Order: sequence, then structure tokens, then C-alpha cells
Amino acid sequence: MNTSPIPVSTKSRPRTAYWKPFLFIAILIGGLFYVKWEPYFHKALTAAAKHDIGKSILAGSAEPSLAAAWDYSVVYFKAVWKAAILGIVLGSLLQVLIPQDWLKRVFGKRTFGSTVAGGLSAMPGMMCSCCAAPVAVGMRKQSGSIGSALAFWIGNPVLNPATIIFMGFVLGWKFAVLRIAAGIVLVFGVSYWAERLVKKDDAVTGELPQMPAAQPQSGPVVVRWLKALWTMFWTVVPVYFIAVFILGAARAWLFPVLDPAIGNSLIALIGLALAGTLFVIPTAAEIPIAKTMMALGLGTGPAAALIMTLPAVSLPSLIMVRKAFPARVLWFTAGMVVLTGIVTGVVGIFVL
Repeated sequence: MNTSPIPVSTKSRPRTAYWKPFLFIAILIGGLFYVKWEPYFHKALTAAAKHDIGKSILAGSAEPSLAAAWDYSVVYFKAVWKAAILGIVLGSLLQVLIPQDWLKRVFGKRTFGSTVAGGLSAMPGMMCSCCAAPVAVGMRKQSGSIGSALAFWIGNPVLNPATIIFMGFVLGWKFAVLRIAAGIVLVFGVSYWAERLVKKDDAVTGELPQMPAAQPQSGPVVVRWLKALWTMFWTVVPVYFIAVFILGAARAWLFPVLDPAIGNSLIALIGLALAGTLFVIPTAAEIPIAKTMMALGLGTGPAAALIMTLPAVSLPSLIMVRKAFPARVLWFTAGMVVLTGIVTGVVGIFVL
């Protein structure tokens, strides 16, 4: 009988290594409670009582000008600055506090299960696409798969449970159910097929090389975090501000004054699906936008297209993640958002 001792794995982690993931989770929960969960709880009560969550962010759209760009940028960033800062902080902390092999085990596989994990993990975040973008970039830098990072990025705004509740109280529960159904297809289906567009050898882009698991653990945590934060800041913030400013100037072109007779025009539906994919809004702003436009004569079909395309992606968020995903993946994703919006709008004409 062999009584020799069982060898202990040299790869086992010391117990002190677990403080980093616990710290990340604590910051994640605390940040989301302050920025999202607590405010949205009160907003849900307001939506239930008043069937309204505020005026449209597009109200009073002026002719394209620097003043119009500035005015929209101020309104927009006042609404999102807390979530934007939280997204950048979490995206940088993810790179130094979560072991790469841990993240790869859940989010690093080219499987549908990994895509589902990315989409489900997005739901508590409830961020807009721009605020979720830094976290998606952090996932990719830690070798998260394209499918899981994409599902996380799109899932934050599209499957946002708070927004869906607001939508049910303000626009009606048929709108909410349609959003859920189309959102599931977009978040899980499109993300999974986007992964198939990329060969396994090209799954990590040249800008984001496959790093060995030991590399992220070298050096003081604070120093590595400050480096990651600085890189994240200069990668996403300047282009974010510039893109929002440009779209603020162009919003009168993207959303012209409505003719009361426009109704469920197919041309309007396609045009608004395209505009909604490009334009940038804070979380849940699609609800008062759709409500206001329907009061001015817009049909339920084009309104349904807007409630899908406005939150899903935007030109700024696409630019922010440009180095984290291959270009063909982002083109495919943007195109599928437009197509999903059009199909949702057509369905909305008949069921809403």
C-alpha cells in the first residue's frame, strides 16, 4: 500500500490573494448602489405613481450649431458623469484585482455559455453603453472572449431591469415585453454570432495582446491600477467628449421636427432606427423620447425601433471600444442593432 504524501499543487494561491477580488466586489456593489440601485428604486416609485420619468432629452432641439452641441453635452454629462466615472474605475480595477485565469474561466471561452455569462452579469450594472464600455474593454484586456464582453457591453443598457420597469409603467407593458424579447436576441444571439466572425487565432486584437497570467500580478497593486486608470482615461475619455459634442450639434438632423401625419411610416421607422443607433443618450432616456414623439404623431412602430436602438450602442460607445474588438465585429454589431430595431418596429406596428 502506497502511503507517500499527496503532492500539493504549486499553483495554488495564497489566501492573501483573495483580498483583491473581494475588494473589487465591494467597490462594485458600493458604486452601483450609490450610482444606480438606490436612485433607480426611487425613480421606479415615481414611474409607478406618475407614469412619467421626466421630459425628453431631445426637447427643444435647435438647428445644428456649436451652441446646440454645447447645450446637449452639458445636459448629457450632467446625467451620466457619476456612472461614467464608475465605469472607468471598474474597468481599470478589473485589470489588477481580478486574476486573469479566473476571468478566463468564466468569460474567456468561445462558447454560448460564456456569452450568456457576459450578458447575465451585465444586468445588475444597468449602465448606458458608454459607461459600460470601459468595463468591456477591461474584460477584453483580461482575455475575456469577444462574445462575453460584447454581451456584457450591450446587455447593460438593453436588458437593464430598471429601464424595463420604467418602460412598463410609462409606455405600457407590451413595450416592455417587446424590449425583453428583442433584447434577448440582440444580447445573446448577436454577441455569439459576432464571436463566430473572428478566427480563434485572431480573437485577441493586436492592440490587446494575450498576456500571460503571471504578468498582471507583478508590481504594487496601486501602481498597476494607476497605470491602467491612466491608459483607460486617455483611451476613452477624449473621444467620448468629442463624439458627444458632434452628435449634440447634429441632433436636429438626426431627429427632425415630426409631421403629425408621420404615423407608422416605413421610411420614418428605418430612418429613426439608423439615428437611434448613432445617437447617444443617458440610461432610460429612450422612454421619454418615445413618449414625447408619440404625443407628436409618431406611430408605435418607429417608437419601438427607437426603444431598441437608442440604448443599445452609439457612435461614441463604438469609438470607445474600437481597440477592444475587431472592426468587423463592431460593424456587424452596429448593423444588427439597426436591423433589430427595424424588425422590432415592424412587429410593434401590429402588436402595440
